[in-house]
Amino acid sequence: MIERIISEAVDLICKLGVEINNDNVLSLLGDHGARIDGQKKRAYYKQELIDKSLKTAPKSFKLYDSVGKEAVDLSGYNVNFTPGSAAINILDGETGEIRRPVTSDYIAYSKLVSSMNNIASQSTAMIPSDVHELISDTYRLYLSLIFCEKPVVTGTFTIEAFETMKDLQIAVRGSGKELAEKPLTVFSCCPTAPIKWSDVTSQNLLDCAEYLIPVEYIAMPLSGFMAPVTLVGTLIQHTAETLSGLVISQLANPGTPVLYGGSPAVFDIRYETTPMGAIGTMMIDCAYNEIGKYLGLPTQAYIGLSDSKMLDAQAGLESSMGATLAALAGINNISGPGMLDFESCFSLEKLVVDNEICGMTFRMLKGIEPKEDFPSLPRFKELLKERHLLISDHTRRYLKEEIYFPSPVIDRANRSRWKEEGGFSLRERARKEVEKHIGEYEPVGLGQDVLNELTRLMEIEARRVGMEKLPRIYR
Repeated sequence: MIERIISEAVDLICKLGVEINNDNVLSLLGDHGARIDGQKKRAYYKQELIDKSLKTAPKSFKLYDSVGKEAVDLSGYNVNFTPGSAAINILDGETGEIRRPVTSDYIAYSKLVSSMNNIASQSTAMIPSDVHELISDTYRLYLSLIFCEKPVVTGTFTIEAFETMKDLQIAVRGSGKELAEKPLTVFSCCPTAPIKWSDVTSQNLLDCAEYLIPVEYIAMPLSGFMAPVTLVGTLIQHTAETLSGLVISQLANPGTPVLYGGSPAVFDIRYETTPMGAIGTMMIDCAYNEIGKYLGLPTQAYIGLSDSKMLDAQAGLESSMGATLAALAGINNISGPGMLDFESCFSLEKLVVDNEICGMTFRMLKGIEPKEDFPSLPRFKELLKERHLLISDHTRRYLKEEIYFPSPVIDRANRSRWKEEGGFSLRERARKEVEKHIGEYEPVGLGQDVLNELTRLMEIEARRVGMEKLPRIYR
């Protein structure tokens, strides 16, 4: 069905057109041959524009951490995990209640994600409530760069914030040229269902393209509400919205790195919710990943997260099922660890649990391969003679490579030992791991001059919206 879905999607954006509420983008498309209806703010694409854009879009790209080391390879079927983004709440690890996050929560998150060995990049995961909302996007990126070296999946809800967010990255890299050569961030750019782009998000596409900052298109059709109820119909809409953004990026600056991504969901009419842990949602994600691969593009999806309100069995089953399906599908950037409650709540405790889920999927992807197993006769002679292979040379050589050993957050003790060691619940064990990792935090490797420049830029941004000073932070 892939070719038919793409054909139908192209038909939509060529015949029905795309609503674009940005005159710069409409002019760009018109200059390249698209038919523009200025009154209705609609652009009618052409097949040749789409074909041309698919040819110039890179088939892969890499992300680099703040000190310039390669961190993420978005090519082929390589799998990378990133925490979920932009939560408005945090699940308090001590009280078990949700609340609005503040700067100290974000700092704890950044310190924690820096040591999550199965999570390749960070995201601007939660929105601190103790700064002005107009600088929250910039502030999150600032804190991420100050406290964690990993590359950042980010984005902005305003046009004005982009300039400072770009300057923060250049301060780290040294120049715009070096930033283009070694991308530090991916910007999420979201079309609006059905098949339209707002002034802000379409301008984000132009701004990112100018500096070759990678973007991920986050189309969010909702099956049965703001998209056809069928999964195929939803996929057609997702493809149309994503291709419409791809053309804008590539016309603005051919070769702009992109991720064929999204955050679609089925709509649960019973509760009027958009369940990210629903099997239908996961099926849409894995299917559009196949479409992206068919088009030769690296892919992204919001999958491997849960709609549960706490760290419970539902959180585990939805997150692990999504992460496993995504890994087997070869989604290049899997966004979701740490997230609960329909992408609205972040949990540090869930992040450490999800880090283990990610580790298990990586072991699965390595598969089963012989390691001095043929011929097997010598091994079994040794087993019969010694009655065990616990200290065999073969065991010691391959034990840690062959068997995945999770952290203490995953309970593998027998009941008596579990009781002797405190009988801790999953939440309690996860809380201990959070405290352990934050306690062992190592500061980022940026020079003091770079850190000072980041702070200077952030203080200018704060004054722009009337804030006399930023919340106090401790490095």
